[in-house]
Amino acid sequence: MDILDAAVHVREAARNATSGTAGHDTVLTALSQLMAYDHASLTRWDPLRRRHTTLAGSYPDEVTAYIETRLHQDPVFPLLHSPDRGGLWLGDVPRHLLAASPGFQEVLRPLGVQGGVAQCLFTADGRYVGMLNVSTRRPLSTPDPARAAVTLLSEALAAAVAPGGPPPDAAARRPGGLSPRELDVLSELTTGRTNKEIAERLHITPRTVGTHIEHILAKLDLPNRAAAAARAVAWGIDRPVLEPDGRASAPAGPR
Repeated sequence: MDILDAAVHVREAARNATSGTAGHDTVLTALSQLMAYDHASLTRWDPLRRRHTTLAGSYPDEVTAYIETRLHQDPVFPLLHSPDRGGLWLGDVPRHLLAASPGFQEVLRPLGVQGGVAQCLFTADGRYVGMLNVSTRRPLSTPDPARAAVTLLSEALAAAVAPGGPPPDAAARRPGGLSPRELDVLSELTTGRTNKEIAERLHITPRTVGTHIEHILAKLDLPNRAAAAARAVAWGIDRPVLEPDGRASAPAGPR
């Protein structure tokens, strides 16, 4: 089976999972025809509990637990959590981030994982709804046609894991009508980081961070970044501060 046929089968499986006529495990089965893997999982993001829930997967229990409860706090997560990028392949992760990542050092590396992809899934209206994680015990060739296929399948996979259909007005469902990236910046303001530090975490420029902050203050009618940070805490979207060892400290405010 060639890459195109395999991708079509994954899309069909995702559509069946979306309609409820098949389980999410069929999506991973179809995915194995697109790219051979040792472990994979599809998870749904629960914004109220602030954790992922596994819908289908083949990882060992300790890896599944990490993906569900700690992956969103991993230093690598801000790099892949963007609707503007495709999947983040293990070989493309900067070495300093891998060195600081408990997910890789404590969970994946002991499994012998050398390749794979983490794909954050966003609906067409920009809602983050979950993740596809795929791991192999061998490096994947570069370039690999499966890379493009996984990116193209992102929206179909997002529909499969999303809890129900998209809202009629996505902007109205986002706090203050902020964009997903503005919400990322707003949550970073609760940590007291500078624009340069936020830019490094989100992999954008300090100037772009400043522009986002200007838009946030204007949309929320707030006087300064301290007031914006307080609003983020009140909304429960503050971001845990990562300690030097890569673990999350106590949240900056109530959930």
